[in-house]
Amino acid sequence: MQLTKKMNLTFGATLTLAASAALAFSVADLSNISNADASSGLKAALTKGADVAVSKLGVENGFLNNDKVKIGLPGVLQQAMPILRMTGQGQKVDDLVVSMNHAAETAVPLAKPLLLDAVKNMTVTDAKNILTGGDTSVTDFFKAKTEAPLAVKFLPMVKQITDRNGLSAQYNGLMAAVGNTGLVPQNAKTVEGYVTQRATDGLFLMIGEEEKAIRQDPVGAGSAIIGKVFGALKQ
Repeated sequence: MQLTKKMNLTFGATLTLAASAALAFSVADLSNISNADASSGLKAALTKGADVAVSKLGVENGFLNNDKVKIGLPGVLQQAMPILRMTGQGQKVDDLVVSMNHAAETAVPLAKPLLLDAVKNMTVTDAKNILTGGDTSVTDFFKAKTEAPLAVKFLPMVKQITDRNGLSAQYNGLMAAVGNTGLVPQNAKTVEGYVTQRATDGLFLMIGEEEKAIRQDPVGAGSAIIGKVFGALKQ
């Protein structure tokens, strides 16, 4: 009985060690890279992706002049464009598009501390998922960790800017009237909600672009440790 108990304990300890090893950076292609280097490489790549995305978008015309992320009019407002122009509100519509994009550009720098905090607090499981995941695993990591708090951070800043356009209030009033019909997506019921969602979507899109670039050309990322780790993943 005592021997059986001891064997069970030993077997349990072996399973625990095996599970821990599986969660470590033991990907086949990374067999010659230490856990410390794998961790450093991942964190460097994550930080670079965040830095590049924020630096590209969080500047004047970062959204407005980038067709990949430019924020157009919400669907309902877009459909009403002919009437709005006929009633002399065309300039307000054009100004609203500009203000929406500038609102996103102003809000995006608020994302950097949250993104870097996510990197700092990356777990072994997070790292394993990134190393063994697909081509969007870095972007997926950031989205899972930061999407909700980013919306909370962005919304007040976006509202402050979009409120300056009179058409914004009209749009919000219209959406309040038809909001219970189910015809309007939840994040499009207010201009600020719509812009906040589009701003976060644009941010993750640009992080994804940088992730793709790093995976395609790890050495070109300009960091020895990124080149070492992500270069091994390509082998």
